[in-house]
Amino acid sequence: MAVAQVSASMMSARAGMQLRGKSTRASARHAPLRVASCRRVTVSNAAAEALEAERTRGGREKLACTSALVHKAHAAKASAVAAAAWAASAAPAAACAAAPAVAVGADTAWILCSTALVLFMTIPGLSAFYGGIVKRKNVLSVLMQCFAITCVVSVLWYTVGYSLCFSTAGMVEGQTGLGAFIGGLDKVFLAGVTKDSLQGTIPEALWALFQMTFAVITPALMVGSFVERMKFNALMYYVVLWMFAVYFPACHMVWGGAGSFFGDLGVIDFAGGIVVHITAGMGALIGCMELGPRKDNRMVPGNLPLTAIGTGMLWVGWYGFNGGSAVAAGADAAFACLATQLAAATAACVWTAQDVLQTGKATLLGACTGSIAGLATVTPAAGVVGPLGAVCLGAAAGIICRYASLTVKEKVGYDDSLDVVGVHGVGGFIGTILLSIFGSAAFGGFNPVPASTQLPIQMFAAITTTIYTGAASYVCLKIADKLAGGLRAPPEAEDSGMDAYSHGEAAITLSAEETR
Repeated sequence: MAVAQVSASMMSARAGMQLRGKSTRASARHAPLRVASCRRVTVSNAAAEALEAERTRGGREKLACTSALVHKAHAAKASAVAAAAWAASAAPAAACAAAPAVAVGADTAWILCSTALVLFMTIPGLSAFYGGIVKRKNVLSVLMQCFAITCVVSVLWYTVGYSLCFSTAGMVEGQTGLGAFIGGLDKVFLAGVTKDSLQGTIPEALWALFQMTFAVITPALMVGSFVERMKFNALMYYVVLWMFAVYFPACHMVWGGAGSFFGDLGVIDFAGGIVVHITAGMGALIGCMELGPRKDNRMVPGNLPLTAIGTGMLWVGWYGFNGGSAVAAGADAAFACLATQLAAATAACVWTAQDVLQTGKATLLGACTGSIAGLATVTPAAGVVGPLGAVCLGAAAGIICRYASLTVKEKVGYDDSLDVVGVHGVGGFIGTILLSIFGSAAFGGFNPVPASTQLPIQMFAAITTTIYTGAASYVCLKIADKLAGGLRAPPEAEDSGMDAYSHGEAAITLSAEETR
């Protein structure tokens, strides 16, 4: 009885094993990848064939031949599997490589906002700032000059300006040819700028528009040195000539990319200390010296509330000026805006403190001018300085720019009507140089280049730009003088006001008799 039970158990176990074997093989046949099943079938067939070969004459030779065939079958199967796996993995990579690059939405949105902010700096910001400082009989002339420059330079930028600044034709990194100083003509009338073309992570059309606003505000800054005495047509001739002779080359040399003159040297100009402020300041200095002083060069602001409003517009707009120069929505833009705020606030405090020490009064004009000095000074450094460096730059601006605007101007004797030279020229110059120090890690900055290496590079760029701009501006003024039949309005125009002389209008009409 026991033997029968053991025999039955053995038969049941053997049946179970056979059933599990069938189930396993069936499962293998229906698996997505059938490599294991194929290999088992091949090995089983080969094993059976080998056993049969051993029973016959010449079995050893047949066994060796069969083994070789099995090996080749395995190799072929492995190659096929590997090829299929490679094709499967390569397909997504090829698809990614073939996919066209697209703009990053966040970056595009930020630069769109920044573009509007920078344009807002010129009209109405700068217009209001300057318009409130001049005498009331000259307010419209200042507003009209800023407005006209905005229109003319925008068209000029579209036709040739963008190409001369950002075309890379003829540029070779490390080589100093013509392409290192000025762009080519392959992008005139924005040729090649389409909805699909990109500049980094934003549409190229947006990049061109953003840079257009920088080109607009730079010559408009110079207006502050010429107010109350320069003819309107002479100013417009000067601006057009100056854009070709100064701004376009300076922009290309600094921001043109690999192969540009200053770019290859490693010059840092984050948002325009060289391109905007040094060039505008030097162009203003040569212009006001060539024009000579006004008949009445007393500072008699006609509308300080308007100046305060304009200052606020400029300050807010500077977030787009400096923050937008990061060309991305991220930490770089955030730190640039933080540096902008701290430098402007510190400079205003330092300037005002000196006013109090000297006169016992905290003046609105001094606070407004000080904040603009801080903004101009931090512009080239906004991308490399941390909060501490920004405060240091603001303090330097409040001291040095104030001294240049009030003391140096009086001693030298040039009539820089609204302190363009002292605020923008000097501010841009010291900011370009001092970023080497305050942008270092010792001051919480982000520039990895040692100050001892960066400082001579920055000094060379600032000095050479100053010298070149001075010479080129002088030539442009001489040509404008010939074209306009003189740069300066007649003496009687200064008495009656440039509003009436240049435009036949008055800013404010107080009575009906004044309209006759």
